[in-house]
This record gives sequence, structure tokens and C-alpha cells, in this order.
Amino acid sequence: MLSVSTTSMIPVRRVFLSLLVLAGPTMAQGKNTPPPQEEQIAPPIVNVPYDDKLARFAEVLGSVHYLRTLCKAPGGDEWRNGMQQLLDSETGNEQQRKEKLTAAFNRGYRAFASVYTDCTPAAIVAEERYRNEGATLATEITSRFGN
Repeated sequence: MLSVSTTSMIPVRRVFLSLLVLAGPTMAQGKNTPPPQEEQIAPPIVNVPYDDKLARFAEVLGSVHYLRTLCKAPGGDEWRNGMQQLLDSETGNEQQRKEKLTAAFNRGYRAFASVYTDCTPAAIVAEERYRNEGATLATEITSRFGN
């Protein structure tokens, strides 16, 4: 049988510390990452004073688009096309604003898709109210911030 003397053992702390000292340079090498390339740098976020109202307007457009399509109202696609025109004219190549407005449109669409599966009198009333709210928002935005 092999006999081991406990007086000749190196304390565990010393072993652990010496492993850390030896592994330190190796571990630090992984932290040296190259600087981000130009395409990885996010463009600055553009905040326009009327973005909140515009996001609500996009949400209303999504809601009206869903409800008019559900009720087979004439010109159902004009609301989605209007949203596309809004994105083209307002966001240009500002990807974050475009994503925010698109998310608002989709949120409005999904909100009513989860509630109405058939064209009911309540859906018709909701569509009319949202159209009125959209008209009010459009008037407010253009009168306050338009050229």
C-alpha cells in the first residue's frame, strides 16, 4: 500500500492560485476582440418630435386595415398601401424608425385579429371609430408639424 504524507502536500489554495496565474494570460487572450467593423456600428437613433403620434397613427392604420378586410369593405388594401407610403416618406433609411412604425401597424392589426374573427356590428363600429381617430391624428400631425 502506498503511504502519502500530509505534511508534504501543497495546500489547495496555492495550487488554485498558481493555476490562475498560469491560465491568466491564456484567458485574457480571448478578451482581445477586434474593434467592430463599420457595418456593425449602429446608426444613431433619430427621434422626431411627433414619433409617438405617428406610431399611434400606424397602429390605427393596422387596426382599420384588419377590420376593413374582415368586413370585406371596398378599398381594404388602401390602408396597408397608405402605411407603406408613410414608411417610405417618413423613415427613408432610418431602419429603427421603420421597425418601430411597422411594429405599431402589426400591433394594431393583431389586436383586432385576436378579438374579431367575424364581421359583427361591433367590428363595424370599432372600424369607424378608429378611422375617425386616424383622421384626427393625421390632422394634428400635419397641422402641428407639417410644412
